[in-house]
Amino acid sequence: MFSVAILTVSDKGARGERPEDLSAQAVRDAALAWGARVVAYAVVPDEREEIARQLREWCDGGIADLVVTTGGTGLAPRDVTPEATLSVIERLVPGMAEIMRAAGVAKTPQAMLSRGVVGTRRSTLILNLPGSPRGVRESLEAVAGVLSHAVETLRGEVGEHRAPP
Repeated sequence: MFSVAILTVSDKGARGERPEDLSAQAVRDAALAWGARVVAYAVVPDEREEIARQLREWCDGGIADLVVTTGGTGLAPRDVTPEATLSVIERLVPGMAEIMRAAGVAKTPQAMLSRGVVGTRRSTLILNLPGSPRGVRESLEAVAGVLSHAVETLRGEVGEHRAPP
């Protein structure tokens, strides 16, 4: 089992103008299906420093094994989630971002416009996901099979990798 924190990046959500956070609910549903537990949730505006501050707080405090962000990954002028994430991560995990984009493109060509990144800070994995519930579900489905292994590796629970004899 691992713990998940959800960060929704949305100006409207931060102002209370969205009654339901359907993207965060999609993350919660996926976490429940994996047997993970959601331990933190926050909504911040599309402000680079506020996003980075929340990521640092959760990662440095050991709050969650996995932090999932939703929103702010597109081309709009205020979409700054990838830049905020890049400012706090210590190591990129480009393969996960690539496979999430590829899975999205298989459904809609607009998915190639997503700029989400994946990386680690300390022992926490950070995933940037689109702001739509459908994009969240498709992205998480694409990487669900490796999340437990990634978390175990970050925790130091997985030893040396060897090829089978």
